[in-house]
Amino acid sequence: MFDQVAQRYDLMNGIMSLGQHIYWRKQTVAAVDAKPGQKVLDVAAGTGTSSEPFADAGVEVIAADLSEGMLAVGRKRRPDITFVQADVTALPFADQEFDAVTMSYGLRNVADYPTALRELYRVTKPGGRIVINEFSTPTFGPFRQVYRNYIMRAIPPVARALSSNPESYEYLAESILAWPNQEELAASMRQAGWQQVQYRNLSGGIVALHRAYKPSSDQVN
Repeated sequence: MFDQVAQRYDLMNGIMSLGQHIYWRKQTVAAVDAKPGQKVLDVAAGTGTSSEPFADAGVEVIAADLSEGMLAVGRKRRPDITFVQADVTALPFADQEFDAVTMSYGLRNVADYPTALRELYRVTKPGGRIVINEFSTPTFGPFRQVYRNYIMRAIPPVARALSSNPESYEYLAESILAWPNQEELAASMRQAGWQQVQYRNLSGGIVALHRAYKPSSDQVN
């Protein structure tokens, strides 16, 4: 599905989020708080847009995605970034390899997302951190209904006008509405082993940033 929309994926994201994606991305990078010399895994990186700020700051970043079409676009644009085709439920990386792992707008597309959270835990160093940037549930009741109507009524027509595969965006809209709320995702992260789980609502809860840590004493057997 994502192979078919790779060329215009970033454009569509900007239009559908009304430009808010730039702000959300900056907040995600700040939450990861990676420093030069550290190694970051950016899963569901797509064309690498979310990985670029880390590379530009001198951080070693691996951009991973299941879609080879997305990765091909990213490799052409940023040959200095390492792009790896990977399934987040069975990552091709060693235990405790990364100082931080992050995933933006991709976890809700994983059928077995609890397994994905455990895999991200496995490849993170003890004391390392995870940041999940994902669509969530608006906190203000009346706005929540307006938002749901926007998702289902506005996105499909825009997708039909601009995308070669509008059905993909109809699926994405449905996946946003079906995704667990902030507290439910936080609970799933704790069940996967993550500690100090916190979240921050952005744009009234349209997006939520979840951040947590792997215990410093944890050792993968």
